[in-house]
Amino acid sequence: MSSIYYGHLTVSIFGQSHGPGIGVTMDGLPAGETVNPEELRAFLARRAPGRDPWSTTRKEGDEPEFLSGLWEGVTCGAPLTAVIRNTNTRSGDYAGLKDIPRPGHADYTAQMKYGGFQDAAGGGHFSGRLTAPLCIAGGVCKQLLARRGIFVGGHIAAIGGVADTSFDPVGLTQSELLAPGERPFPVLNEAAGEEMKAVIAAARAERDSVGGVVECAVLGLPPGLGDPMLEGMENRIARLVFAIPAVKGVEFGAGFRAAELRGSENNDAFIMDGERVTTRTNHAGGILGGITTGMPLVFRAAVKPTPSIGREQDSVSLSRRENTKLVVHGRHDPCIVPRAVPCMEAVAAIAVYDALLEQEQTYQRRRDL
Repeated sequence: MSSIYYGHLTVSIFGQSHGPGIGVTMDGLPAGETVNPEELRAFLARRAPGRDPWSTTRKEGDEPEFLSGLWEGVTCGAPLTAVIRNTNTRSGDYAGLKDIPRPGHADYTAQMKYGGFQDAAGGGHFSGRLTAPLCIAGGVCKQLLARRGIFVGGHIAAIGGVADTSFDPVGLTQSELLAPGERPFPVLNEAAGEEMKAVIAAARAERDSVGGVVECAVLGLPPGLGDPMLEGMENRIARLVFAIPAVKGVEFGAGFRAAELRGSENNDAFIMDGERVTTRTNHAGGILGGITTGMPLVFRAAVKPTPSIGREQDSVSLSRRENTKLVVHGRHDPCIVPRAVPCMEAVAAIAVYDALLEQEQTYQRRRDL
């Protein structure tokens, strides 16, 4: 099924934007792991709507209710299921979108696939609202990884052509990695952040939207994690990154810039750092042959402008089979990039923790032989 991530850890997302609730089931979590609810709430609050002038005015508490999988705050071996109740919905804002689809949105493709039976209110199961349960799963994985000395963080790399300082791909520290997530606007260079806010405000004033880029990194990974070919770390992460609505591209390390370099420039020379093998540069983004090198794992994802904008747009009436105009109503983000940062951290954490579980279980089987 399309809403299930299969691995040693299975993650299943359910619900619709304006339905009674949205949620997630995680199967495969080891028993005996503590889940800190306050830490999880703080992580979910970074993604939650209606808390700042650069996001939608829809306000949701995004309080997870755990139905199974925890006993006195500790994983018990059963599938962990959590639900978030939807409380602040205005489904009437979406009336007519089955007939007149929004440009840039999944309204048209959903109509073609599901024949009109899809839930169009708030985007239904295509909505960015479904990233909230994704962040529950990722938030849990982030906690479990941190206890193993592995940390996941991200920041806004760019919005509307305004760029933030990039993560240091070689010397990235834990404090630098996590600092943006502790700020209301997740950037490294706060002056650049103010320019980004101005770009967002201008787009909102013009009833338009703007996109950008999120950079994410993972520190503390051991070398040797992942597999070649179809189960490489790039594959695992990219598959989950594209579960975030509006993501249109992903690159690792130097990414597309590597195509402009010579091999002598792009290759990361190996060097000894005490007893540890490292590389002088990190154009590979911490991955070679689908397997981690032990250097910081760094990737970036391109996020398109929010398709629901207040400007009049060209569309078609599917029932009348004629061209028409559309003005989108409702509450929408003029830029979803700031709220996409924790989502990117969440999917990276899921992919990395799943790979780590696989490696640990493989080693355990070998020891048991």
